[in-house]
Amino acid sequence: MAPRLQAEHDLSPAELNAIEERLNSDNRRLTGRDDDRSLVFALRDETGRAIGIAAGYSWAGIAELKLMWVDESHRGRGYGRDMLDAFVAEAAARGAGRIWVSTHDFQAPGLYARAGFERMVELAGWPEGHSNVVLCKTIAAEG
Repeated sequence: MAPRLQAEHDLSPAELNAIEERLNSDNRRLTGRDDDRSLVFALRDETGRAIGIAAGYSWAGIAELKLMWVDESHRGRGYGRDMLDAFVAEAAARGAGRIWVSTHDFQAPGLYARAGFERMVELAGWPEGHSNVVLCKTIAAEG
C-alpha cells in the first residue's frame, strides 16, 4: 500500500514533537553535533502563572530564540530585556558564537537592536502589509 497524503491540521503536540525529534536525530547524525538542548527562561507571577517566556535552543555553536513574549499587563517594566539578557548569557555559557531571532516589524525588532542584535534580512509581505525581520547577535569568544 502506498503512503497517502492527507490534511491533519490538528495533529497532536505529542506527535509533532516526536516527528521533530526524528528530524533533530537526522541533523545530529548529518552534522556530527549532538549538543542540542532547550534554552528557556520563564517569568512567573506570585501564583506561578507564566507571564513571560524566552524560549529556544542551543546547538552546534549557535542559539536560536524562537519565542519571546511578555503578558501585556507586565510590559514596559524591563522584563523582556531581563529575559533576553538571561538567554544571551546562557547561550554564551554553552559556547554559542551567534544567536538568531526572527521577529515581525510590529513586535520587538527595536528591543533586539538595543541588545546588540544586527538586522540581517527583512522579508516584506510576511505577513501582508508587514515584514519579518531576522536578526543575529555575535557573541565575542572569551580568552
